[in-house]
Amino acid sequence: MTDASTTLRRLRRAARRTVRDAGRPSGPPQQLTFQSRQFDALIALVLGIVTVYYGIDNADVVVVREIAPGVQQVMPRPSGPTGLAFMVTLAAIASGALALRRRHPLAVLCTVTAATLATPQSVMRLTFYAFVIAVYSAAVYSPYRTATLAALPVSVALVGTSGNSVTPIVPNEYIALLILVPMAVAAVGLRTWKLRTDEGRTRLLALEREQAQALRRAVEHERARIARELHDVVTHNVSVMIIQAGAARKIMETSPQEAGEALLAVEAGGRAAMTELRHVMGLLTMTDDDGTDPDADPARAAAELAPQPGLDQLETLLGRVQDAGLPVALTVTGPPRPLPPGLELAAYRVVQEALTNTVKHASGATAAVSVDYGPQRLRVEVTDTGGRPGASAPTGNGRGLIGLRERLAVHGGTLNTGRRLTGGYRVEALIPLETT
Repeated sequence: MTDASTTLRRLRRAARRTVRDAGRPSGPPQQLTFQSRQFDALIALVLGIVTVYYGIDNADVVVVREIAPGVQQVMPRPSGPTGLAFMVTLAAIASGALALRRRHPLAVLCTVTAATLATPQSVMRLTFYAFVIAVYSAAVYSPYRTATLAALPVSVALVGTSGNSVTPIVPNEYIALLILVPMAVAAVGLRTWKLRTDEGRTRLLALEREQAQALRRAVEHERARIARELHDVVTHNVSVMIIQAGAARKIMETSPQEAGEALLAVEAGGRAAMTELRHVMGLLTMTDDDGTDPDADPARAAAELAPQPGLDQLETLLGRVQDAGLPVALTVTGPPRPLPPGLELAAYRVVQEALTNTVKHASGATAAVSVDYGPQRLRVEVTDTGGRPGASAPTGNGRGLIGLRERLAVHGGTLNTGRRLTGGYRVEALIPLETT
């Protein structure tokens, strides 16, 4: 008993949901164009004229049909002014309702179905064709799918099982018309399909051109980003070279040996700058449209294939900075482990940019570099104690820090910069690491 009541409750809930959903559209209403309204009005007008003429022409006519061999059925048609007015009214209602077949397809179906059921069997042509068009329109254009799925079989069943369910006979003189009209419709549909296919192909070509332009813009943007790499690569080494050359010039006469060491540092910095510059310029020109192969030049290929600096080269970087007169201390926390090359390059550039800014803008300061290998992130911090700007220090434009933020953003990292409360400047980079 419990199972039966449970099933009954489920059926009631399902019925309530069905009734509720029947009044809800399953999609947005169709946007009608002026051409579609014109077409529907034309169908209603033409079918109305034809069916009204048929009703007037067949008033006071008795139809005899042979329903079986030797068995005939007399089918009188409405006669007199009342019968004529009745047939004209049915034809006008059924045909005129088709003018709204896209705007209100379900209402049109109900109206035409009622008119079809009221049509005498002997003059079924008055409403039968309108009924076929109404059924098609409801199936195609109605946004109320649940109500439509329920109304269509009911309408067809009512018309099919009514006493008037006799398919109208097509006269012989209209056979050719029924053959030619579908052929014409098919030809128009084929032409429309071809035009739409050509339009789709044109849009596809336009889309491909837009995608190619977007790709070129992306390549140009990437090259611009790599061009900003030149700032990171060259500024540090050239700044150190300028300081070393100035120091060598001042002590050339008094301390030739120390001046020679300073010049050696200038030479090493210059070689490092040229190597990295060739590599970056190789990235900028390796996809040039001239078709030249970068591997044709062995020296150029070697420069391009040289590995990018990483955290394992921090001591070398700090040595060059100390030779330029900036004391630097390095602290590594956590066990060092292999990291993706791009991530290591980003961390290396953070240290390089921060120390370069310290050399240029904080003469007489001391700096500290801290690298913390955490379980989930890499933390790189560069601090200095502050100092006075150098005599040849240029005015900064922030491009180096912008480049660092963009570089870190690729790896999901962040860059925090600002002055310290105790004096000096602080640069901190946090880069998330993938955990296995």
